[in-house]
Amino acid sequence: MTINNLPPKYFPPTETPKYRFGDTLETQEKELAANPLLARMRESRATLSSDPHRPTYHFVSPESNHNDSNGLCHWGGNWHLFYQGNPPDGDGRVHWGHAVSADLIHWHDLPYAIHPSPERHCFSGSTLVEEDRVIAMYYGVEQGLMVATSSDPLLLNWEKLTGGPVVPLMAPDGSALTYRVHDPCIWRVGDTYYALSNGRDAWNPMDSVFRSNDLEHWEYLHPFVDDQSCLIDGDDGACPYFWPIGSGTAGRHILLIFSHMSGPQYLLGDYDAEGAKFHPTAHGKFNFGAANPSGLHAPSATPDGKGGVICIWNMNPGLPKKGWGQLMSLPRRLTLIGEDELGIDHAGDIASLRGSHKSVGRQPIPANSETVLDGIEGNAIELELEIDTGGAPMVELNVLRSPDRQEHTRIVFYRDRGFGHPVRQPDSRDSLISIDSSRSSILPDALGRAPETAPVVVGPEETLKLHVFIDRSVIEVFVNGRQCVAMRVYPGRPDSTGVSLSAQGRDAELLSLDLWEMKSIYGE
Repeated sequence: MTINNLPPKYFPPTETPKYRFGDTLETQEKELAANPLLARMRESRATLSSDPHRPTYHFVSPESNHNDSNGLCHWGGNWHLFYQGNPPDGDGRVHWGHAVSADLIHWHDLPYAIHPSPERHCFSGSTLVEEDRVIAMYYGVEQGLMVATSSDPLLLNWEKLTGGPVVPLMAPDGSALTYRVHDPCIWRVGDTYYALSNGRDAWNPMDSVFRSNDLEHWEYLHPFVDDQSCLIDGDDGACPYFWPIGSGTAGRHILLIFSHMSGPQYLLGDYDAEGAKFHPTAHGKFNFGAANPSGLHAPSATPDGKGGVICIWNMNPGLPKKGWGQLMSLPRRLTLIGEDELGIDHAGDIASLRGSHKSVGRQPIPANSETVLDGIEGNAIELELEIDTGGAPMVELNVLRSPDRQEHTRIVFYRDRGFGHPVRQPDSRDSLISIDSSRSSILPDALGRAPETAPVVVGPEETLKLHVFIDRSVIEVFVNGRQCVAMRVYPGRPDSTGVSLSAQGRDAELLSLDLWEMKSIYGE
């Protein structure tokens, strides 16, 4: 079925300033230094920075709230992050916001990249980096799938192909289509482009794959995923990203999606490039509860060129805020550590944020009592711990703890308390890592969230290695390079900064603990 473009339903441009920049990096940097929109963003950041829950080293939109992360890519020696931005002069219409980073950590605001018109909103999509350009494919609300390209040093100038949708919402005669149109991702095999569009209208995650030789004329092929039994009824496949992972003959493919019902997740499997079909063999989640409140939201992902995939998620709020609410997770690097198993670790130059350092040496963690760590505290910190759990079935780390423990957030490790795997490995069970925010805040408007509890494989001879990032209203916990749990929390007391350890039933042992106070990525 070949798709013919429709005359666009026209929405006029918004009043958000749109600029044309020069073609060289030197020219662009000079123009950006004097750009009035960036001056407005800096002023907005300064105003919003006084909020005690606004993070200092996680990216947040400079003005107004943002939504989905989009189109993460590496171009011209820099990482580019796009997101659903809501400029205050944008008439409530979504633009693609834009930030750039040399290290995946220090993000610098850029002007809005893609403005709506003729579409009503620029919703989610992905990018594809080619030798001489970057292609963005996204959902233009009340239009269809849109394609725009950029080739300048900082991806400031974008041109939309055809002036309208390349895959329209409706057939030329207004009749129903075989496919559904929503968030797309794009990739290339040889000289042929492919695009996957999730079918949110039908709540069918991966039902439409298309191909094209010129980006303008697209042919609908068929449903993309041959087996969706790992998903549950009601899961949709919003914000899809489809990339190779691993290398050589051991390489697989990963499809990341967001379900509006049950949160972000992934499928690992094999890609039949000739038949344009994906055959999943494993499934996992990045959120272990609903996305709202305070959970991970939409992903954005790109290959790192070394067999891994870099991914950033939007995170939902749990407390109403004026002028902002959502934020971006730290970047994670996903790797293939087994045929059907992901490695998950933080990515980017985290060490560049480290300020003053404190450490705790080897010491016991007595059973059934709490050990408060003197001098180990903060609400914008990095913690790295190694613990010998011994025979303790549970070890607990409390953070953002008030002196009287009225407020605290529990990070709990349950050794061998998850599901068993009699086929994969007889007599083996997953362990569990959990964040419990039930006592994180005394504020009446802070929305509670059920504990975020995820499986993690920690071998019987392995120590527990926790890498914890706390940034005012967000906690991310990486476990032995194999799992991560994350959550928004909103302490109401300024003295909720303490850290403590405890073990259940039997003694455990702290082998080492390092704490770094973290610097702001905004230079505040």
